[in-house]
Amino acid sequence: MMEWRPSGYKLSTTDLVHAIFDSKSDAGKLLVKATMGEIELFADAKSWNASLLISNTLKVDGVPVYYWSRTR
Repeated sequence: MMEWRPSGYKLSTTDLVHAIFDSKSDAGKLLVKATMGEIELFADAKSWNASLLISNTLKVDGVPVYYWSRTR
């Protein structure tokens, strides 16, 4: 039996950063399609690490823009 899978696309580090931080970019539009299950996106581990580094170091007035809060 053959399983259906959506088309897959591999993003470069630059495209991955554009996808995450600019929803109007071509890569951002692909990310939206991926969230709806229309396509699959792939990237090298170093690309994901780069986007995590950027998101963890962005600050406005000394406060991280993106952060995880833990509730105990």
